[in-house]
Amino acid sequence: MAKKGETSVGSGKAENQKLKPYLILQILQQKTDEDHLMDAGTIAGELELLGVTAERRSIYRDIEAINQALWLLERLHEGESVTIQDAADAIADDEDDEEKVILYANRGKEKGFYVRQRRYSFEEIRLLAESVYTAKFLTARESDNLADVLCDFVSEYQAKTIRHDALLTDRVKTNNKNVLSNITMIDDAMATKLDGEKHEPEKISFQYLKYSVSGLKQVERRQGDRYVVSPYKLLINDGNYYLLAFDNASGKMRTFRVDRMKGIRRTGEPRQGKEVFAAINLKDYTKRTFSMFGGRQTRVSIRFINPLLDAVVERFGTEGGVAYTKTDDSHFTVSAPVEISDQFFGWLLGFGRRAKLMGDEETVKEFAAYLDKIREMY
Repeated sequence: MAKKGETSVGSGKAENQKLKPYLILQILQQKTDEDHLMDAGTIAGELELLGVTAERRSIYRDIEAINQALWLLERLHEGESVTIQDAADAIADDEDDEEKVILYANRGKEKGFYVRQRRYSFEEIRLLAESVYTAKFLTARESDNLADVLCDFVSEYQAKTIRHDALLTDRVKTNNKNVLSNITMIDDAMATKLDGEKHEPEKISFQYLKYSVSGLKQVERRQGDRYVVSPYKLLINDGNYYLLAFDNASGKMRTFRVDRMKGIRRTGEPRQGKEVFAAINLKDYTKRTFSMFGGRQTRVSIRFINPLLDAVVERFGTEGGVAYTKTDDSHFTVSAPVEISDQFFGWLLGFGRRAKLMGDEETVKEFAAYLDKIREMY
């Protein structure tokens, strides 16, 4: 008999055996997929390294039990009323392997078990990982950490592919390590319920950063004076997080880059600008803010060469009064409402002789004057 505080060998083995099904699932999730199988003998070897002894036949029984448990949990998650016996019957009758998560494949020389992804496909996980690496508002370290979380849903072999694919991309990442906490603080300020209690949305204050030519370091705008705004919406555009907020100083809605916000604080003061926010068309507002707009509103016609149709449709869309017509065999014309600004002219200038602004004589003259100003610099 073991002394007090000690565990007998037999008892230790029994405790380890209780962990065996869980460990088998973890091993298969990490080390197998449709292209990488693991037979019962290899699984037993992996368990041995963890201090668990297992016979081949017991591994088959454990895998059947695991499939039953996963079938049951999935149905309970979906709100179905099922029992353990229902799970046992479903797995026993599953000749086509449609209900099992752990499958057995016999491919001649290669045969064994593997885990089939049920809720998320490998392609979906890879796309999510790429989105994480694309996000400019995340630091490189945060992107790596989140990619590691996603890779827990696939095998180690698939994880290597995901990280390789993602790391091939070249992204400009923020240096602000507090973006995720900034988002949490903004969400809390906008919440109508916080920590289980009713909460009135409130203003926030922060310092806003900009790059300094001296040393290319970020410094505070306004000599460090704090901005006070009423937050209304978090937006994502071109890999960056933005806050749409009512600027209490100017009395207008403004957007702020979240990764350039520093030292965000909730003020406890009720937010303002509710009527201003309610009056804007959010879709049109963001289109003007993040695209090429921001000035006098008018309708323009622009002639493009045919190969530019995709780029133009991506810019203007097909709704909201936008019309496309065939000009000749080589050109088409788009008629669209825009807001005239230097950003719009700069976008148009990027097409050179492949695009021509037409109609609306006033806008054409403004564009010519814009070109003249650029020429004067050279």
